[in-house]
Amino acid sequence: MTPPVTTSAPITPLTPTLQRVAQHLADGLTPHEIATETELSAVTVRQYVRDIRASLHCPPRCKPPVIVHRLFAAQQVAPPTTDRPTPKLSPEQQLLLQAVAEHSNPHDIAVAAKIAPADVRAAHDELLDKTGAANTTQLVVLAHAWGLLGTRPAATTESGASQ
Repeated sequence: MTPPVTTSAPITPLTPTLQRVAQHLADGLTPHEIATETELSAVTVRQYVRDIRASLHCPPRCKPPVIVHRLFAAQQVAPPTTDRPTPKLSPEQQLLLQAVAEHSNPHDIAVAAKIAPADVRAAHDELLDKTGAANTTQLVVLAHAWGLLGTRPAATTESGASQ
């Protein structure tokens, strides 16, 4: 098993081009949708997303919700706003929210949320239902708008396991 990697190095500020792509990610667009919206090639957008990941010191295989969380936490994109009321989350749901914002691997999410790996999907679906989020990226965006996720990422531990 690969030992976890903890990162706490300073964030590299994004170039204006990367900030534009990052804002699209924060708006919930997929790399394919970003390519269509910006008229960039899909290959270029994928490279820009890799560059954003590297600038934020995200693990190579991390998913968009983790990137989006780090973008907001590092103040690299405009902070989100919402008119939706803040839901009342249980301490367990708040822990799961933090876990899905910081980890991509289901096992890492389970460990961070202190739940059984077999229960992650059901708990995640319940959290999406309670918040009205369509997907995990939108959940992270809404959580930042509601002030449920901190503005500064803690040193994040992410295993090198692939998805």
